[in-house]
Amino acid sequence: MSHISRELKDCIDNCTTCHDVCAETIQYCLEKGGKHAEAKHIRLLIDCAEICQTSANYMLRGSDLHPETCRTCAIVCDQCAESCEQMTGDAEMKCCADICRKCADSCHRMESKRAA
Repeated sequence: MSHISRELKDCIDNCTTCHDVCAETIQYCLEKGGKHAEAKHIRLLIDCAEICQTSANYMLRGSDLHPETCRTCAIVCDQCAESCEQMTGDAEMKCCADICRKCADSCHRMESKRAA
């Protein structure tokens, strides 16, 4: 991966981390139950994990379409973070929200590269 920019590598790493954390958080939420296990929240976690994996894959293979997947990834990550932030006082959910925000920020930067 020495042929890619540091910013692109960071975005790939952020997407991969966000995928992993969201996938782990799904299990946590299902075990916790209640508001954590509501269908809309679980769907967002799944959507976030999947779009993060897809975006990382597009960037890894150098797809010209990666700015589009990054745009979508940023939107989904922001929504997932908002959903996780609704579970106040829960360290696991705060961690997931923080990672989603970090991924969204780096994906927004990659999205802006389409004009470059």
